[in-house]
Amino acid sequence: MEFKQGTKVYTSDHKDVGSVDRVVLNPHSKKVTHLVIRKGFLFTEDTIVPVGMVASATDERVDLNRSSETLDNLPPYEEQHYVPLDEAEARSAEYRTDLAIPYYWASPMAGWSGYADYGMGLGYPPPYLVETERNVPDDSVVLTEGVSVFSADDKHVGNVERVYTDSQSKRATHFVLSAGLIFKEKKVIPIGWIHDTTDNEIHLNVNAHTLEGLPEFEES
Repeated sequence: MEFKQGTKVYTSDHKDVGSVDRVVLNPHSKKVTHLVIRKGFLFTEDTIVPVGMVASATDERVDLNRSSETLDNLPPYEEQHYVPLDEAEARSAEYRTDLAIPYYWASPMAGWSGYADYGMGLGYPPPYLVETERNVPDDSVVLTEGVSVFSADDKHVGNVERVYTDSQSKRATHFVLSAGLIFKEKKVIPIGWIHDTTDNEIHLNVNAHTLEGLPEFEES
């Protein structure tokens, strides 16, 4: 199976879900566990889909093995939570850009002292810190098109363009390295050549000279 950013995703009843945005990878088992689907006709926000729901995937389309009615309970990729600060934190926060303050707030009729330091002495409620939580498995990394790839001799050899997986095991087998400053053509890199990976970088266990000997990737 082939996962490429921007590929359209469809349900088993031929509904347009959205498009592939990211691949969630377990860096230890090298298994692709989930896809992040960018919002489209069916999904109104970016949604995380278990790879077990994928029936087939090519560079032209991804088909799910579920109907549109069964996808309502899938979680969003990211959720925002507003965490209230205590009084000491609130008084030192000075409403940074990541803090939310209401434009208008009316205190409860029963009375509430609030935080009179804010808003010209009016009793505003305490400010909130916005936290973003991603609904991905622990110890997994989220790969998207453009993730930087470095060789063992610490050279930036290109960027991830797409990921291939075995259709049975869901284990990632290869990824396509886009052309960059070192290579003027695309290369197919075995997943086993990855030494470690984060959301932003992939580090290989082979040097740039070894990668030069790989054949050029050609669209089939």
